[in-house]
Formats: sequence, C-alpha cells, structure tokens
Amino acid sequence: MRAFVFPGQGSQKVGMGAELSAVSPAARAVFEEVDESLGQKLSAIMRDGSEDQLTLTENAQPAIMANAIATLRVLEAEFGVRLAERAACVAGHSLGEYTALCAVGAFDLATTARLLKLRGQAMQAAVPVGEGAMAALLGADIEKATALAAMASEQDICEVANDNDPTQVVISGHRSAVERAVAMVKDHGIKRGVLLPVSAPFHCSLMQPAADRMAEALAESPPGALALPIFANVTAAKVTDPEEERALLIEQVTGRVRWRESVLAMRADGAESFIELGGKVLGPMIGRIDKEAVTQSLVTMEDLEAFAKEIN
Repeated sequence: MRAFVFPGQGSQKVGMGAELSAVSPAARAVFEEVDESLGQKLSAIMRDGSEDQLTLTENAQPAIMANAIATLRVLEAEFGVRLAERAACVAGHSLGEYTALCAVGAFDLATTARLLKLRGQAMQAAVPVGEGAMAALLGADIEKATALAAMASEQDICEVANDNDPTQVVISGHRSAVERAVAMVKDHGIKRGVLLPVSAPFHCSLMQPAADRMAEALAESPPGALALPIFANVTAAKVTDPEEERALLIEQVTGRVRWRESVLAMRADGAESFIELGGKVLGPMIGRIDKEAVTQSLVTMEDLEAFAKEIN
C-alpha cells in the first residue's frame, strides 16, 4: 500500500521544475496555468530567481505546490501512472496539505495557487516583521521540546509548531521567547537550537489573523470531493469529508503540524511505502520516523521513469 506525500516550505530552490518543464508539455501546462491564475510570472522566479524573491512566503508556497503538481502530471501523462489507482492515501507537510488536496481533485490547480498565495500573504501580514521567529530543535523529541517551549514562553508565546520526526521539532512564537528557548536547549537535553530563516512565526497562535483570513477564503472556495483519503496535519488522522477538511485547513494555520504522528498513522493504516513528489525532504524524515518504511523522492525525469518502470 502506497502513500503519496507532498513537501512544505523550505523545499524551494531556484531552478525547481526547470528540467521537467523543458521536456514535458504536461509540466509546462501546470506552470503556465499557475502563472495565469496568479497574474504573475512565478515560473520565471522559480526558474531564474532571485532566491530572495522565491523565498518570500507568498511566492514559495504556490511555487512548491506547482512543482509537486507538475511532477505528478508528468508521472500521469508521460508514464501512465494514475495517483488514484496507485495510492491508498495522501498527505502533505503544512502547505503540502493543499498540494495533496489538489492531487486528489478537491481543489483545481488555479484555486490551489490562489489560496496558497493568499495564505502566504496573510501569514506574513499577521505579525510585524522582526517580532516573530521559529527555531529547529535538533536532537529533540516532542516531550523535551514542549517542556522547553513552556519554560521559555514567560509572558510571550512560544509553542511547538512542527513535530517533524523523533530528532527534530520546530518551535514558533515571539522572537524574544524563541531566542530564550534556543539559549536554554542544553538544560533540556537538546543537542542544538537553530533559528530558521523565515519571515514569520508559522503554526502558532500569533497566526490567528491569518487563520481568520483563510476561513473567509475557504468559505468562498471550499474543497470538493476527495478521490483518496488525506491524513490531516492538525489531527494526524484520516479525513474523507470535504467539510471536515475545510475546518482543519483553517485550524492548520495556528495549529501544530503533527507530521511524525501522521506518518505513524499512515503506517498503522497499512501504508508500506511513501512516495514524495517534487522534493527530497519528507523521505529522509519518514525514514527517521519508521526505519521499516520504504521511501522514494521523485524530482527528476529519471526518478519518475525509474518509479514507473518499478510499479508497471
């Protein structure tokens, strides 16, 4: 049984999608449709940079989605591998949950791009630049990270944002509190704390204005029927009902990304292999969560061809 998974922010890089676009009309069609739906040449930023422009949250989010969907469309168009026939479920890390929903037909491509552009803008606007921060805690499990965040918060907000795998948890909140946490890592038996180069404190309660904005947007453009179940970030549980998923997408803006638990839940549900589309970030994470899980990250035409041969 296979799960197809889709990466989140941090997986973007200049040049992404260029190879697929050069050789596949199916990939080019995705990038053209996203450009048109956003009214900007996002594909040019993806292909040629600058890196600063691509890293802007409002560009990175739709760009990562477009790259992953282009990878999927190439797999379907060039190699005849249909997601609905070859997967039992899908999941995505943070913004990757929107990509997963696009992959299973709950959102069309243009709507997904617009929602992610808006999500990026709303998250950026929720907290003045410089007031928030995020940090990766390396060598931390969820218990140690939760205790550290509570100790560092004082009058400020410091919360667990991403439970990625047994060795990496990300915290988010007021910069002062996150910096306090980083200074205290050794006292909590954590190897290292690294401030992340992000422009806003994602997945914490400071993002409430962005959650409110997404509630409005998702009321106007709710997800439709899902061709496959999705494992949602905030519950780490299987969802098949579009209305339930809409509520969870709103909650996701301020809620914890329970990725480690999501992978374990998919494993418990029978997933033996995990296919990451458009990045090489989730595969290694999944390997650290469950050493028995088989992982493949498909990025290049060569990757896609090898995968298609293997399963056909």
